[in-house]
Amino acid sequence: MSLRRALVAFAGLAALGVAAAATAQAPAAPAPAFPPAAPVSREASAKGFGAYKPAQPYSEQVVTSFYLPMRDGTRIAVSLHRPARGGKAVEGRFPVIWHHTLDIQGPGARGGPVGPETRELSQMTYNGYVVAVVARRGAGASFGVRRGYEDLTEAYDAYEVNEWLAAQSWSTGAVGLYGCSNTGEAVMHVLTVRPPHLKAAFAGCFSWNRYDGFARGGILANWGTGPTRSVEEDMRAVPVQGDESRTLLRQAVEEHQASTNLFELMRSMPFRDSFSPLVMSRFWAEASPSSYLDQVRQANVPLYIQAGWHDDFRREGLVAFANMAAGRRWIVIGPWLHCSNAGFELRNEQLRFFDYWLKGIDTGITRDDPIHYYTENAPAGREWRSAKAWSGPAAGDRRLYLAGGALSPAVPAGAERQDAFEVDPAPTCARQVASGNQTLYQPCHPVRGAASYALAPLSADLEVTGHPTLDVWVSSSAPETNLFAYLEDVAPDGTVTAITDARQQLSLRKEAKPAWAYLGLPWHRGFAEDSEPLKAGEAVRVRIDFLPVSYVFKAGHRLQVSFAGSDYRERVRTGAAPRLAIHTGPGKASLITLPVAG
Repeated sequence: MSLRRALVAFAGLAALGVAAAATAQAPAAPAPAFPPAAPVSREASAKGFGAYKPAQPYSEQVVTSFYLPMRDGTRIAVSLHRPARGGKAVEGRFPVIWHHTLDIQGPGARGGPVGPETRELSQMTYNGYVVAVVARRGAGASFGVRRGYEDLTEAYDAYEVNEWLAAQSWSTGAVGLYGCSNTGEAVMHVLTVRPPHLKAAFAGCFSWNRYDGFARGGILANWGTGPTRSVEEDMRAVPVQGDESRTLLRQAVEEHQASTNLFELMRSMPFRDSFSPLVMSRFWAEASPSSYLDQVRQANVPLYIQAGWHDDFRREGLVAFANMAAGRRWIVIGPWLHCSNAGFELRNEQLRFFDYWLKGIDTGITRDDPIHYYTENAPAGREWRSAKAWSGPAAGDRRLYLAGGALSPAVPAGAERQDAFEVDPAPTCARQVASGNQTLYQPCHPVRGAASYALAPLSADLEVTGHPTLDVWVSSSAPETNLFAYLEDVAPDGTVTAITDARQQLSLRKEAKPAWAYLGLPWHRGFAEDSEPLKAGEAVRVRIDFLPVSYVFKAGHRLQVSFAGSDYRERVRTGAAPRLAIHTGPGKASLITLPVAG
């Protein structure tokens, strides 16, 4: 039996034991105390997306926090929020929504970064839910050691927590799970162990396959690798009630110091099949929901996915959507950064989803198109679109060929050409987020060490919605080289805005077919045996995809593709700066394929 299958089998056995224990301890529950939400009118149901106004029968909550022991005795910190009246918890049973995060209060209780449209996750108590915020082992006030990050250990913990919540006297037994970013990853991992009382999951900005999400193209770039904190930093966590002296918190924090260094973990795995002695597994696979596709499908939990056109995980969200069952999957993609929802009441949309699956209220969500996305630069009032399906490259997509610094629909004529440039060893970006939060970094036009190809100014607006792809010939002076590409909007005044980007370690250019639906996009297995170092000056063909977009290039603007051999977001440099060349011409036609709407 393989290591992964053995671990999954153990997860199932452990989970069965937890479920039996939780069921045996569950006391008889009184009748539900929360009133059902007002029936949704036919008109409101027809509007569907963005129109739901959830009932809010409560205006108070009571909060308790405590330790919940896991199967191995590790104490996990839980903050429990219950609807209240007159300062006392309302008697009766409620559905439960919980969040598997890094601290029991503060940012963890909000369920994501704070913005003007972000309300505390715990405020769902006002809508008739019990809300639990749970610190993962090795984090916050929880005891234990973090072995990896969203690994199988955390998935088993989540199974236990989920089934414990379902078995309590104040619970209806219907449990929902929320998370975004690292907690979105945590949501997806709970699906792999199939807790029987998990009835709905909302996950934002996560990786379906950890290697494709965090080491896209074989390059560790852009993304933070998770918390590695000193004792002093960790002591800022919120203690559970009764530990005001922070004595238990201190004990937990001292245990945390034995946790795996997550940056060193990722850096130790240059290939998709790399084995890390730090965690004794091929961790890219262990930490990927895609590795447990059968289990996720068997769980059959309704899933709502949040993504953003300025988030590096948007392709991962669409790939996850493609692998979920029709009728039990939804996705919303806004003009947003990582885990943000500026200008949109996402919480109401979440409640529309949870109210249907956890309370049985007809919110109209099952009659709605499963895909809603925002088109940037679209005419006012027509920005939000919906679709029943999402596809990858199609036969009708528009091809533009690279030649002499220009993009053209015609295949280049004449002799082969090389556009060579020296790689910038220290790339910078004026758009770098001042906070230093890598999850918010955006692609930038390379100001040095680049080759660019531009289309003539547009005579009319041009909408690109979908997955642009590149098919290029490239050579390098070094055997190990990274290639970065940027799809850009050049304004009439010369201002260049990078709309999306693609990246690939050229030695890992060999294509393969993944074991999961991948929208027909080029996919690179990236195993150690797939590595094919370049020979100096020899051109090789590379097919890669840009992160998906929905963007209107305005009339008078130019569409441009730029190439570079370095990016300011790289976490691990490849070494000496080489000389790169893009090859064009009849024998080595390099082109970009655009999914042009209409």
